[in-house]
Amino acid sequence: VQLVESGGGLVQPGGSLRLSCAASGFTFSFYHMSWYRQAPGKERELVAAITSAGGSTNYADSVKGRFTISRDNAKNTIYLQMNSLKPEDTAVYYCNGHARGVLRDFDYWGQGTQVTVSS
Repeated sequence: VQLVESGGGLVQPGGSLRLSCAASGFTFSFYHMSWYRQAPGKERELVAAITSAGGSTNYADSVKGRFTISRDNAKNTIYLQMNSLKPEDTAVYYCNGHARGVLRDFDYWGQGTQVTVSS
């Protein structure tokens, strides 16, 4: 199982970035997918989530109206379009896949990609 994030980097306040997460090794279309982030000294927090078929999304209040999560089940990939970035968006962003099984839940994580918003 692999989740590989890409697209992070350094951007000025007000700028945009698009993160990608490519999945392999599991049945991607069965999994709800999410983006989390963790800033230095803070706990990991949920940023955005999308259901397995892509019919429903959810966002943290801090990113509503600025970030958009999407998925392409044909490419086994999810995306996070981040606009109007703020310094407080600086964090390592992680991709997560979650599915509920009969006996246990399944959770997979990527290695993370750094996003730094600074002038």
